[in-house]
Amino acid sequence: MPRKKPFSTKQKKKQLQGKRERKRGDTGSGPSSRNASLERGERQSDTSDSETTDVRKINQQPFAREGRYDPNRFRLEKVLKPLSGKEDEISIDDVFPPEKGLGFPRRPPWSYEMTRENLLKREEKSYREHLDDLHSRNPEGSLSHFEHNLETWRQLWRVLEMSDVILLIVDIRHPVLQFPPSLYNYITGELGKQVILVLNKADLCPPPLVIAWKHYMTSQFPHLQIVCFTSHPGEAYSTVLQKKRMRKKADWSHAGGPLDILKACQEITAGKVDLSSWEQKIRRDAGAEQMDGERLDDGLETVLVEHQTDIAMEMNSPSQELYKDGVLTIGCIGFPNVGKSSVINSLVARKVVSVSRTPGHTKYFQTYYLTPTVKLCDCPGLVFPSIVDKQLQ
Repeated sequence: MPRKKPFSTKQKKKQLQGKRERKRGDTGSGPSSRNASLERGERQSDTSDSETTDVRKINQQPFAREGRYDPNRFRLEKVLKPLSGKEDEISIDDVFPPEKGLGFPRRPPWSYEMTRENLLKREEKSYREHLDDLHSRNPEGSLSHFEHNLETWRQLWRVLEMSDVILLIVDIRHPVLQFPPSLYNYITGELGKQVILVLNKADLCPPPLVIAWKHYMTSQFPHLQIVCFTSHPGEAYSTVLQKKRMRKKADWSHAGGPLDILKACQEITAGKVDLSSWEQKIRRDAGAEQMDGERLDDGLETVLVEHQTDIAMEMNSPSQELYKDGVLTIGCIGFPNVGKSSVINSLVARKVVSVSRTPGHTKYFQTYYLTPTVKLCDCPGLVFPSIVDKQLQ
């Protein structure tokens, strides 16, 4: 048996270094390795975003340890000037300028004589034409990130077609960024349906700000129904901010806003739909609490959940009659992470939709029957095109 050759620490270090380089894909050294690293960085960057972003180095590190130079020594002495009140303000026209053509893709006309394949081809062609027109009106890099998945837009089309009343849910902390005027005008104008603006997460803002937002949205859209909503009512504004947003067990029956949504729907339907069962459900859920906060009727009441298939969604009637068969269909739409799932859970008074901090958690179109005469339609979150800066977005 041959004698083993001695293996020094220097050789072992060189061997490990070579193994690490092979794992990273850096087979060379020196300039070639640096070029490979630069190529990887270019591939990881967003090539579609042509605008350059100045990165503010908060804690710059010195390149060499020699000397006593510290680049962060006087950084905290720089005075930060707060923005003025006017610079903090933004209007809907600043986010969705009318002259920019920042609409959303519409479903092309169709009939029952068309085959499924022809319908899909027509929708794809119309969607491509919409994107071409949108990019031709706006310079490259000026648009914000927005939804490019046609399947998600199709689910919005189905919800708008089959719903009688639309709940447009926004986060009250920045509702202007999440209220596309083109969507509101399309629903109230071409479809002839009513919109209820739900200012969700009202517990995260002080009451004067809530009143100010309601006044502003009413001044911009006089015929808009506005409802404030919160999943944790009765808590002080400062207390809510100190608590964790994700509770171990949420109590959906204590939400503030379901009764206001009911009153808005009663005003819109004007007695054409019997909503007494919905009112009884809200009052029953609000009063079915024990002293320790546990529900008395858990498991005694079921909620019918329907998962819509692609074929069922594709062949909805383009001109569906309002309140068909005496049922009020309420569609829930909005941007990702505005709390649509929490609103639906609060209306049902139990958890039927999973809730997550991750935007875009809801991915499929579903319907929920609150009562035999009230049905909810949940649509995945959609980001509409705007001119908001990508970094701010």
